[in-house]
Amino acid sequence: MGKLFDEIDDTLATWIEAQPLWFVATAPLAQDGHVNVSPRGHDTLSVLGPRRVAWVDYTGSGVETIAHLRENGRICLMFVSYDGRPRIVRLHGTGSVLLPGETGFDEVVARHPANPSTRAVIAVDVTRISDSCGWGVPVMDVREERELIRLQAEKKGPDGMADYRRQKNAVSIDGLPGL
Repeated sequence: MGKLFDEIDDTLATWIEAQPLWFVATAPLAQDGHVNVSPRGHDTLSVLGPRRVAWVDYTGSGVETIAHLRENGRICLMFVSYDGRPRIVRLHGTGSVLLPGETGFDEVVARHPANPSTRAVIAVDVTRISDSCGWGVPVMDVREERELIRLQAEKKGPDGMADYRRQKNAVSIDGLPGL
């Protein structure tokens, strides 16, 4: 049976930060809007406190998480153990988007390896922390991180990345404002 936690303690923080793959779910307010689930990886996530986490958000082909958070703030992060003891942890909360130059952006970015694809920091004030068994999750081995996102950003350069964001990250698939 699942368990609720009052906070992210040191043991849970260590486990969360050790997961090589995790998922972010958001949704617009519109009933006919598209729910979004995005995988995340690399060394991008930080537990900032007992009820606050943040991650470095890389440029992607869409901007759903950012658009949904700007509209309503609702977010759920899901972490899954693929090795060792089966476990799933969900963090529900309210997310916010921090852009370069805004308070908190540099603090989070400094905790992780530099990446030219960085477009924002997503911070989450956690309101519910729970776990569940994870018995249905397969045991898998991680071979390596993909470096394609960094390599593509290096190839495009800062101006090319800015152009890409203007073209691909201006609005969500439902027409909500992005970057």
